[in-house]
Amino acid sequence: MAFAPDVAINCPKNYCPKTGRGHFGNLPVSPDLNNPQEIPLAQAARSRAASARRSPHAGKRRDALPWTRLSDEELLSLRFCDLKLSIERSPLKRRVDRLYSELEGRGIQVRPHVWLSEEWFSPDGVPGIAVPFYLAHPRLEKLERHIMREVEGGNARWFMRILRHEAGHAVDNAYRLRRRKRWREVFGPASLQYPNRYKARPGSRRYVHHLGEWYAQAHPTEDFAETFAVWLKPNSNWRRSYADWPAFHKLSVVEELVASVRGEPAPVRNKSRIEPIDLNTRTLAEHYQRRLTRNNQIRRGLTDELLKRIFSAQRLRRGAMRASALLRGQKNPLINAVARELGMERYSVHQILRMLIERSESLQLFVQGNRRDAIRHSRWMLGRLVRLYSQGETPHLPL
Repeated sequence: MAFAPDVAINCPKNYCPKTGRGHFGNLPVSPDLNNPQEIPLAQAARSRAASARRSPHAGKRRDALPWTRLSDEELLSLRFCDLKLSIERSPLKRRVDRLYSELEGRGIQVRPHVWLSEEWFSPDGVPGIAVPFYLAHPRLEKLERHIMREVEGGNARWFMRILRHEAGHAVDNAYRLRRRKRWREVFGPASLQYPNRYKARPGSRRYVHHLGEWYAQAHPTEDFAETFAVWLKPNSNWRRSYADWPAFHKLSVVEELVASVRGEPAPVRNKSRIEPIDLNTRTLAEHYQRRLTRNNQIRRGLTDELLKRIFSAQRLRRGAMRASALLRGQKNPLINAVARELGMERYSVHQILRMLIERSESLQLFVQGNRRDAIRHSRWMLGRLVRLYSQGETPHLPL
């Protein structure tokens, strides 16, 4: 890995970044139909789900959904269409309404339609937003956290950050803003092909900071969506925060473009739902196997080399601390020290430290020697990587 965070994106659909945290563990796979011993598990789970759905009390409460009582293994054998999820019957409804209120407050008439799918994305040409299925029920969030080690958008603040980003794509699609000369002059041609990876410039002030991992630098459409999200957020105070940044001009252009369509009906009203889960016959096990395989395809390089130089792959003494726990526990002191020493922004230093924590978890490294030396060496390692990035050796971020 060329010390890069895993920023997975399905380029044709404008997926938001995927953090890629997680490990393979002992994930049960989908039933092998050629193996008679595996068929009863899936049949039993689906039978229990169907039986409970026929109950006169099913669906009255969110907790009454039959699969909430299944084990992880049984749940993974179900197909997406078996879940019978709905945004209307979930806490997501309030958050989507909140987005609509924010858009209305800005005079934007578009109300992006929202549906449940496997991942976050906003399709090209469709002014709508797909939201991950696991956010529609606590039981699915629990499964997501168990397998992927994180729930992307799992709290209200995080959810709204991603939703505003996707709303930027939706508004862009609804009004065909990317076709305008002003849009192209500021953000670049939207027709540029998505690269397999992009070079991030952590120190650049030409881009806003919103979702993390310098995602605005990935493509002109992502630059617009990130800038729109910062502009849309209530009380974001972007005029002061970005006053001395070249990105301030982009924020002003977003305001200018929105003003040109304020109160106007959108010419694009495509209500298509791309890959909705209610029509998806893939099992959850197949879904997670695919995601974990993708996330495991992270390139390795200097980051792993430095981590292995400082930490050990073996627990050399009883009670030795995990390297990821040490780095996580020292997060603020490390970020502050390196940012102060190199005159870098905390945001950029934080992104690189996140990479180190993720890789140390994947490599299952432990602290060797005493804790004081480990912290000192960690600070040196973090500083070296930040220095390399600031000198132009930027991380290659897979899309």
